[in-house]
Amino acid sequence: MALITVAVLPLAALAVWALARRRSATGTTSAWRMSLAEVGIVYGTVPWVWMIMLPGAQAGAVPGRVSLVPLKDLLTVVAGEPLTVTVQVVGNLLVFAALGVFAPLRFAALASVPRILALAAGCSVLVETAQYVLRLDRVSSVDDVLLNTAGAGLAALASRRWWRTTAGSAWCG
Repeated sequence: MALITVAVLPLAALAVWALARRRSATGTTSAWRMSLAEVGIVYGTVPWVWMIMLPGAQAGAVPGRVSLVPLKDLLTVVAGEPLTVTVQVVGNLLVFAALGVFAPLRFAALASVPRILALAAGCSVLVETAQYVLRLDRVSSVDDVLLNTAGAGLAALASRRWWRTTAGSAWCG
């Protein structure tokens, strides 16, 4: 998946350029910013969602599993191998990080951390529900929702200096 994501990077850059050029031709202000944000949301989110929606070895054969006790799965993972902890926690933090960085740049209405947290939580609940309903042989966990949401919130905070300047401006539609 990482190789495909890197291989598609030139296409993502080309998409930013083409969108920005088209918008500039029509006189749209901040064409580059909007184009980068749109492509960034897709390019930075789709590979992660794709990975977590890949079926497990017994997909369709076993019923969906749910873990609704907050922090239970996280504590179990933390007690394990350091590499597993790093991959699991960092991976979950990155799922909606691009959404946290770029959504406020593109949509002025989302230029607040609580709104990004709400959006990321909703998206994460949808993904976890889809994993359960599609019987992908994965555990649908509240801890995944918490980590996905936290990652988007932290990414939004990290990019705040860029999107706060546009928050007071009109919607960039």
